[in-house]
Amino acid sequence: MPHGQRQEGETMNGLVILIVVLLVIFIFVMGTYNRLVSCSNRVKEAFATMDVYLKKRWDLIPNLVNTVRGYADFEKSALTEITGLRTKNYSDMSSAEKTESNEKLTAGLARLFAVAEAYPELKANASFLDLSSKLDKIEEDIANARKYYNAEVRNYNDQVQMFPGNIFAPMFGFSAEKMFETAAEERENVSVSFDAEGKSDGKSAK
Repeated sequence: MPHGQRQEGETMNGLVILIVVLLVIFIFVMGTYNRLVSCSNRVKEAFATMDVYLKKRWDLIPNLVNTVRGYADFEKSALTEITGLRTKNYSDMSSAEKTESNEKLTAGLARLFAVAEAYPELKANASFLDLSSKLDKIEEDIANARKYYNAEVRNYNDQVQMFPGNIFAPMFGFSAEKMFETAAEERENVSVSFDAEGKSDGKSAK
């Protein structure tokens, strides 16, 4: 084979190899990107599910505060803590702000119900009984939705933080998400249901 033809053949082979390598890299990168997008979308879907229940609880707070406020000697700091968290419009808050505010709200509600134990008349109030029952159900829904959300966040964060995602995630604008966690004692005490005589039934949101 003439030298020129052999050199031309080697050049073509080199070009084919280069194209194949670039194609493999492209497929690998796109596969990583698509996994990140898929995991990110599942996190958003999981948060949207949880957000429905967070919004329901958020909307019940004014009624709860108004009911409790009628008891003049009720500890005002417990109410101030909760009302202070609702200074923003819920729909204007980001997902991160909603998560942070609701984590604090969980602690505030835990304290409010703990203080309510000292007020027999309040615990026997029909409106308070109805609101505490609704909050108890919502807390159960939030707890279940939180498990689903945190599982999706954990899976997404694994994709972002582990190889090869940790290389490409920053390039595509993906970053780790914060889990929605509450302290164990807050989960235990956030929701307390009362019977018609104003006695605690011992239930708490898990």
